[in-house]
Amino acid sequence: MLTTAESAPPRAGVRQWLGLAVVSMAVLLIAVDGTVLDLAVPSLSDHLGPSGTELLWIIDVYSFVLAALLVTMGVLADRVGRRRLLMIGAAGFGLASLMAALSTTPVMLIAARVLMGVFGATLMPSTLGLIRALFPDTRQRATAIGIWGAMWGGGAAIGPLIGGVLLEHFWWGSVFLINIPVLIVLLIALPLTVPESKDPAPGRFDVPGMVLFIAAMVPLVFALKETAVAGVQLRLLAIAAIGVAAAVGFIRRQRRTDHPLMDLSLFSNPVFTASIVTNLLSVFALAGVLFFGSQYLQMVLGLSPLTAGLWATPGTAASVLGALLAAAAAARWGDRTVLAVSMAATAAGALLLVGLDTDGHAWLFATGFTIIGLGSGVGLTLTSALILAAVRPEKAGAASGMSETSYELGLAAGVAVLGSVLLAIYRAGIDVTGLAAEQASAAKATLGGAMHVARDRADEVGAAMFDSAQHSFVAGMHVAAAVTAAVMAGVAVLVWVLLSARRTAAFPPGGQDAESGGADPAPAVTG
Repeated sequence: MLTTAESAPPRAGVRQWLGLAVVSMAVLLIAVDGTVLDLAVPSLSDHLGPSGTELLWIIDVYSFVLAALLVTMGVLADRVGRRRLLMIGAAGFGLASLMAALSTTPVMLIAARVLMGVFGATLMPSTLGLIRALFPDTRQRATAIGIWGAMWGGGAAIGPLIGGVLLEHFWWGSVFLINIPVLIVLLIALPLTVPESKDPAPGRFDVPGMVLFIAAMVPLVFALKETAVAGVQLRLLAIAAIGVAAAVGFIRRQRRTDHPLMDLSLFSNPVFTASIVTNLLSVFALAGVLFFGSQYLQMVLGLSPLTAGLWATPGTAASVLGALLAAAAAARWGDRTVLAVSMAATAAGALLLVGLDTDGHAWLFATGFTIIGLGSGVGLTLTSALILAAVRPEKAGAASGMSETSYELGLAAGVAVLGSVLLAIYRAGIDVTGLAAEQASAAKATLGGAMHVARDRADEVGAAMFDSAQHSFVAGMHVAAAVTAAVMAGVAVLVWVLLSARRTAAFPPGGQDAESGGADPAPAVTG
């Protein structure tokens, strides 16, 4: 009979912790790129002159492409090797970043963002899978996932600050060039610190499933975005119907095939389902607030990009702190309580933003965003650990793909849905009386367009128009913030209900799995 010492998994050493630092660089980079453009919106709008639709695509097409490909790339990482795919993705991501920085038209920038999404999708699923391989000891893995979560949440939140610093001294394209030196370091250090890992018996690759998944995602996303801008139209309903049909086909195939891209049986587990929903909607709240908050600070309150980024810094720190504290909090109070409280806190933070106005309440934005950052940081880290614990180690890449797909969908949906709600109210409220047709169209497209028109006219008509634009934008923010608060309050209730059956064991007391006493069982969450 094995003793405790003999049965315990090996503990990670210095090389493994250095490997975690390298892997976390990739996570930080992808998270930063999801939000770094937020503060560049005014400068980008001024130089490239995108339409309202083009601006939304520039901001969130990156995340939608990531979401469409992450599950496929997760399965691919398990097959070809997670380290190998991570290095391929890093090289391609660097080239796409260079293309984005040098873009001269909105279409070119959108194309570059699409390529960044493609290569970013090859990076993301590898990270959690490599962490699972690097840290077989459950307690050390809990700490590693906490650090991973801090980089993930902190990167998304610190993006605006990095953007502010760069935009204070350089042109808008500099927010992409910052990727290149980081990627060079990653490509050099990764082979030295991280061993290769993959599924030794991956089975057949589900090509039809991959095609159906992408065929479902793309039409549905396109229909959502275009409906928000152009209203309900027959052609958009037809496009959405194509996406729904593909989604139904994907689900049916995944239930029948022996080697599915996505193990849908995991969703019969309330713990897994609650984790995916919480993951998605935590980022939904964070991304939406960053999207309209950065414009509010700069174009309503008149702050510089750097000052606006500094006002977001408390939220950055709170997100990192929440990620680092998640393991200890869950071990002490239980996953159910910690997740529900963190989601309720996020709702409260969003509700505070309903009090914003045009007279200069940056402190109120910072307070609400800080609370949102804290709740999201805790929630994202804990749900990522639960999702990873639900599968066997050799399937870690596929599970990571599912986790990160929910993250990226939340990131894109937060911008698309909340941004579209805000835009609809903004357009309904702005007063373009006295403007030429072309000027009126530009002013109603975005707040940046209204600011540009007001600056060109420099008269009472332009000033009155921009004043109404600011008030309409803030009115739209109030509705978007209220919607966010309601959604997150609903998630808090959902978590409380779905996790009521039993306590999970992603971060068990003392760092040992409840069912094994410290070995590394296959799933810590069972159906």
